[in-house]
Parts: sequence; C-alpha cells; structure tokens
Amino acid sequence: MNTYIKIGLILSVLSVTSCDDGFLDVAPLDVVTNETFWESEEQLVLALNGLYGNVKAKNTVDMENMGDNTLWPSTTAYQQIGSGNFANDLGTLNTEWTTQFRAIRQANAFLENYERADMDPERRESLAGEARVIRALGYLFLTSFFGDVPLVTTTLTVDEVFVPRSPKDEVVSFILEDLDRAAASLPSAIRTGAQLGRMSKGSALALKARIALYNGFYDVAEEAAKQVMDLGVYELFNVGDPSRNYYELFTYTGRQANGLNKETIIGRLHLPDLVLHNLSREIQVPDQVIRWNPTKSLVDSYLMVDGLPIDKSPLYKEDGYNDVFENRDPRMTQTILSPGSAWGGRFDGRVDNNDPSIFVEPKFNNDRRGAVTITGYYFTKYAEISTIGLVGRDHNDIHLIRYAEVLLTYAEARMEQGKLTQEDLDMSINLLRERVGMTPMRLDELAANGLDVREEIRRERRIELALEGQRYFDILRWRDGSKLADDVKGMKKAWATNPSHVANFAEDSEGYIVAYSGRTFVEPRNLLWPIPLPQLERFPGLGQNPGW
Repeated sequence: MNTYIKIGLILSVLSVTSCDDGFLDVAPLDVVTNETFWESEEQLVLALNGLYGNVKAKNTVDMENMGDNTLWPSTTAYQQIGSGNFANDLGTLNTEWTTQFRAIRQANAFLENYERADMDPERRESLAGEARVIRALGYLFLTSFFGDVPLVTTTLTVDEVFVPRSPKDEVVSFILEDLDRAAASLPSAIRTGAQLGRMSKGSALALKARIALYNGFYDVAEEAAKQVMDLGVYELFNVGDPSRNYYELFTYTGRQANGLNKETIIGRLHLPDLVLHNLSREIQVPDQVIRWNPTKSLVDSYLMVDGLPIDKSPLYKEDGYNDVFENRDPRMTQTILSPGSAWGGRFDGRVDNNDPSIFVEPKFNNDRRGAVTITGYYFTKYAEISTIGLVGRDHNDIHLIRYAEVLLTYAEARMEQGKLTQEDLDMSINLLRERVGMTPMRLDELAANGLDVREEIRRERRIELALEGQRYFDILRWRDGSKLADDVKGMKKAWATNPSHVANFAEDSEGYIVAYSGRTFVEPRNLLWPIPLPQLERFPGLGQNPGW
C-alpha cells in the first residue's frame, strides 16, 4: 500500500469517535480500524508519522506577527491579535483551539493503543515518548493562548465530548510530568538517517524547559535546560565564519539533512519539490510589498559592538540610513538586511546600482520593480536568496526549539532565582555571542554602566530568537504588554533618497515613520485569548476568560 494512503487511513483511525450500536460486534476485514490496527512496529511508526503532521511549521514564524518585531503590510488575524483589536469570533482563535485538540486526540489514541503492538518493549516505549512530546506541544500552545483548558488524556466517546476546563497550573503540571516520562524512554543521541527530525530525549527536556520558563517555574526550567546541556550532543551551528554562522543556520546550509546542524532540537524538515513553504519570498518578494517588515523597536534593540545599548554607546550615530548598521552586534546584519548585502528583492531602476543582486537602499514606491518596505527595513534571516523569486519553493527547515534557546532559558532561570554568576553567562549567553564575534556579557560591566541584568538577558533572548515566533509569548509572561500598544515605527523619513516616495507616510515628532497605530493592550483582557465563539456556542460551560 502506498505510504501516503497508509498515513491517510491512519489519520482516520486516530480521529474517529467510538460508537456502539449494539450490533457492530465484528470489525470489517477490508478496512483499517481501531480493532485491527496497533499490532506491529510498522503500524505504530506510521501512526506517529501522521501525528507529526500536527507539529507547527511556518505557522510558528507567522506568530511573530503578534509581537513587536515585525509588521505585516495588510491586516492578518495574528496582527489583529497583537494589536488587541479583535473579538472571540476571529476565526484563527477557533482554528488554534481545534487543531491543537486534534493533535492531542491523535496522541491520546496512540497512547491508549500502542502497548498492543507485538514488538520490542523498549522501542515501543520510545515511540510512545515521541507521542507524549507532540501532545505536550499541543498543550503548550493551548495554555499559552487560553490559560485554563480541558485536560483530556483519553479519546472521548460521543457521550463525553464536553470536558470542563482545568486550571492552567494543573495542565502544566501534567505535561511537565509527562515530558519526564517521555525523556526517560527517548534516545539521547541526535536523530539521523531514517530517524532524522523525530523527537529525542533532548526534545522532551528542551520543551520541558520552555514550558517551565513560560510558567515561572524557574527551578524546573533551570534543571531541564541543564540536563539538555549535559547530554553533550548539541552545539551551536558554526560554519567557521562569525559573519555567517548565525545567518546560515536558517538557509539550506542549516538543513538538518545536511548533517552540519547539531543545534536544532525540534524542527520541521522540508524537502525539495515535496515539502515546501514560502517564507523567503514573503521576506524579500521582488515585485510587491514585503510581508515581513522589521520594526524600529527591533532594530534599536541590538547592542553596539562595545556591548552597550545605542543610547549609551559613543559608537552610535544615525546621520543616515547606513549608519544604523555600523558597529552593531553582528546578529543584526545577519537578521536585518544591511546595505551592500546580497538579496533577492532586486531593484534595477537606479543609476547608482549596476548590480540588482546587491541591496543599496530601501524602496517605498510600488512600481513592481523591487521589494517594497513600509518601515524602511528588510529581514535577511530565513531568506534563501535562490528561491525568493519563486512562489512556495523553499525547503529550508523551520526551527521550533534550538540549543540557543536552551542556553537562554538556563541564564534567565538562574537570574530569576537570584543565582546568576559570570560562569553561568560564560556557559550560556556568551557562547551565543562568541559564535558571531560579539563582545561578551560581563556582570561587572553591566553594573558599571548602569545596565539592568534582567533587561539585558531579555534583550539577548529577543535578538537571538527574532522571527522565531516567541516574542509575543515573552512579552506576555514578562507582563510587558504595554509594548504591544505602542505605535509601530520605522526609519526616519529624512533618510529616503526620494522624499516624494515617503511624503504621505505618517511620522512621529522625531521624524520616524509611523507605520501602524491604534494598537491597544488592556489587562487582564489581553493577557489571554478569549474562548472561541464556536466553542462557547457548543459548550457554554467552558466559561470565558477575564475581560472578554
């Protein structure tokens, strides 16, 4: 039987509800059913293959639109959520609710039945560990979005479709314990060959560290992060060039299939001509307005090479557009496109640029002869130049959790417990800086310059993980929601070569482009999403979150 047909049948098995009409005592012999499945290792692996389809891919990056790092040029659901201007009938709310619970249901079906397979018990438990990690991912998003949610650990019958919401702490405690069980059964080594991209012990522990951090269990987060570090199998991606090390991780060079990447812990693999996405074109689309517009807020967050913020460093000046990129943390120009860099957004209408493959200046007039920006900035992270001119042809991997995040989690968890030392920084954040040739973080220098340790660790997380979908969740857990109410700004209008192209752009009192305004953030309303209207219509007993 064709593999894809098999997986389709398996998804059907995993999705059906039980039904007892009193006369269906014998399962049909010519179809896949719950009674005739779950008998072999092959069947368990195929079931898991179907379950992996629920793990977020590019949608992880799309969630960046809820934060303050980027601006989509037209209204999207995630942008509405981030702006605070939405209601519980927004379709994406229900989509996230139903898709995550679908994943949980499929995982529950697997975990209810996997022990029936006649196979090596240790291998069987390892496969179950993979299912537990995927179930925990589903609950991570549900609790982050909605807070209290139904805790469902079995497949439900038609008489059990309504389950009341459990307190968020109870759900989180369950998945943290379940991840411990998963970690105990999963292999420590990085998956390779036919196992490439599957969950491992590091996946379970790294996810546990993130969930614990998100929920303020700093001791648990520290321990889980340190366990990942102590596995000794992960390392920061490095091609031997500090000016490219970070950037290349997000290109085809950084694909896990290439064998060079020992940093990605949970990722979605993409395959040429088979499993693809469209992120590169969205980032530097060469004949339209780009979809991902870096904000002034993100640009300003990068330190200078001396380790100081732009408002404290004598190295910073901004007499013109190019100045903004000079003497900055090298991750800035490996994330945000700088003049003189290669790009795919071609602009061949200028007499001063004979090579349209090299970026010179931002473009604001949409004449379909180059990538247009609304903030004055472009991303280069995740942009694979070779496919920018093609629609939906990207096959670079999407990184959901990587070793860099584990190191950041360790440092933040230690800091929040009042235990952070210089040794901690040297084994975590300073490894990230060393990879790109950036000045190390030193506690004594932070103190001497009047810098707050917490703020600097949070800054480090923001710039290292920019465009990876975590900024919104970080803002909420840090109770920094006022940032989501700020106007979204860009470069100074005065830097535009052709003033007429930005003449109609709104600007603030200092001349910076105001690309989006009218955002709002009200506590406690915007700390959580509302329970989706379709769910409340079906099950009023779910109740609603505060402020909605």
